[in-house]
Amino acid sequence: MRSSLLDPLFATITTLPGVGPKVEKLFRHLLGRDDVPRVLDLLFHLPTGIIDRRARPKLRDVVPGSVATVEVTIDRHRPSPPNRPRVPYLIYASDETSDLIITYFHAKADYLEKLFPVGEKRYVSGTTALYDGMLQMVHPDRVVDEKGLAALPMVEPVYPLTEGLGLNQVRKTTDAAAGKIPKLPEWQDAAWLARNRLPPFDQALTSLHRPQEPEDIAPQGPAWTRLAYDELLASQIALTLLRTHLRRQSGRGSAGDGHVRKKIIAALPYSLTLSQHKAIDAIVADLGKPERMLRMLQGDVGSGKTVIALMAAAAAIESGRQAALMAPTEILARQHHKTIAPLADASGLRIAILTGRERGKERANILARLENGAIDLLIGTHALFQDEVAFKDLALAIVDEQHRFGVHQRLALTRKGEAVDILVMTATPIPRTLVLTYFGDMDISELREKPAGRQPIDTRTIPLSRLEEMTDAVGRAIDEGGRVYWVCPLVEESEVSDLAAAEDRFALLKARFGARTGLVHGRMKGADKDAAMEAFANGETRLLVATTVIEVGVDVPEATVMVIEHAERFGLAQLHQLRGRIGRGEGRSTCLLLYKSPLGETAKARLAIMRETEDGFRIAEEDLRLRGEGDVLGTRQSGMPGFRVARLDVHGALLPAARDDANLLFSRDPELKSERGQAIRHLLYLFERDEAVRLIRAG
Repeated sequence: MRSSLLDPLFATITTLPGVGPKVEKLFRHLLGRDDVPRVLDLLFHLPTGIIDRRARPKLRDVVPGSVATVEVTIDRHRPSPPNRPRVPYLIYASDETSDLIITYFHAKADYLEKLFPVGEKRYVSGTTALYDGMLQMVHPDRVVDEKGLAALPMVEPVYPLTEGLGLNQVRKTTDAAAGKIPKLPEWQDAAWLARNRLPPFDQALTSLHRPQEPEDIAPQGPAWTRLAYDELLASQIALTLLRTHLRRQSGRGSAGDGHVRKKIIAALPYSLTLSQHKAIDAIVADLGKPERMLRMLQGDVGSGKTVIALMAAAAAIESGRQAALMAPTEILARQHHKTIAPLADASGLRIAILTGRERGKERANILARLENGAIDLLIGTHALFQDEVAFKDLALAIVDEQHRFGVHQRLALTRKGEAVDILVMTATPIPRTLVLTYFGDMDISELREKPAGRQPIDTRTIPLSRLEEMTDAVGRAIDEGGRVYWVCPLVEESEVSDLAAAEDRFALLKARFGARTGLVHGRMKGADKDAAMEAFANGETRLLVATTVIEVGVDVPEATVMVIEHAERFGLAQLHQLRGRIGRGEGRSTCLLLYKSPLGETAKARLAIMRETEDGFRIAEEDLRLRGEGDVLGTRQSGMPGFRVARLDVHGALLPAARDDANLLFSRDPELKSERGQAIRHLLYLFERDEAVRLIRAG
């Protein structure tokens, strides 16, 4: 149960003055809510700047373009001429040093005459500008007399806005919300607060919305840092609880005797790297323990994760149980199946694939064999979650491209069996701060080396103005027997426009290279996609025009050239993933990043890093620095909880402390029954980690 102390913060914003149904809809849009926003949502909508009204220059000293608060005498009005409402209403004002014109559009004359009585003093505050050599102020923010000046806040916050909501309205509503902040019991350690000079929660939130000094709203200042640490701690406590909850449901030791694994290793055409051996040892040790495994396998592009997934599955299958491998797309699921099938044949494993494409009798047959134990390893897409998919005895769930699936889906797959162990894999190395943030409930294995035989890739950046030369070079590569990927640009998030770009480029290249040109994109039917990939893999087509569907898992060792058009539109991780499709065979490989000039600073930095390094772990750190955590992990799309207050570029250094604090808290007070534990429950509700509270109750 949520404490009644929090009720004022969880009340809807329609309880605030001036927020009727129409305005509430605009606030929904501003705050990114599907339902009615709460007072708390508004309070976590933090300012991005301030207006400083403390400066009171004389008119001759005002810097045009700045916000100024000036004391003036009202000299005269020049209303808009009758029947010409578009002409502005002008008010002429002055002080002893110079003149000011105050301008209004579509103004009500009687209102302005009352606001600016001729001959009287007024304090006018707003953004200034020079127009025809005259100092002007258009639609001032504030107009007050001597008495009003005493009540005027000298430092006022500026907020992100949405169409239809003005700054004054957002400010007024937020100020009303700030008046409802209750005094809550302190959940932070007193010594930590004193050492870092951090204010209490209510003071921190109030000073961000009612700043006294410009520094009060700085993200690195004490108020924002306090709230950021609160949010990081709430997230670490939730992860610790999730981990404890999953581990508490005792596992079943499922590591077999190694007889299947020996056969797989004997069938491999190469030897495993040191980090592959280490990862397999860690996984097998986890599988043998009575607690459940929750491990993440991070590996760079082409570091050999699929083989480790197969070895993990084999260890579980040796003990007489089953395994499942889930991939985010059908192309990737089929690629895993293709890689695993020959090794499964050699070692006697019975495998099957289940995606949206298997229907009718074929599907019914797979489901029946799965339920009676005649399938050892099932590979598939999220079709594996469906209710009718029943395993005889699922021991291990392997989830590929972890960041595309949220915690809920992780848990859904584990409900398909008793005490299911979980291995999640990602080919997008995740920066350390993000691993702590989102996957702190997991143990981590990393694959740092590339398997033997991987060739370095020569990466070059070329302006689109040299497209003709590029096409000639592609022609030469094809004539020499090479194979080429040509990736078409991302156009925002729209698949339709990506598709249009790919189809246009395909038409142009086909006109030049004829039947040697193929096309693959996300909206093709599964069978057509496979046919296009198959034709490229066996050399019927030599040039494959594609959208980013080839980003993960596609393996054609003969492909040695990758052209990425409008590379400036892609994120670093995505460029790195795409480049990883080449350099898989014997030949020298080249990646050509075509960009449109002029490049912005971020795009320039991104392309420079791609030229400098192929180390996915370094690229991931740079990507975080350039883009922020929501985009790096795809949390904006995946439903994973992004942060509302904490900014990892500013507050990331607080994460290890938050993690240690959460672990210490649970070692002393696992059920949060102490005084601090009870206060922490408030924190979990405030930052929407209250699922964690339910896990405590569920035991």
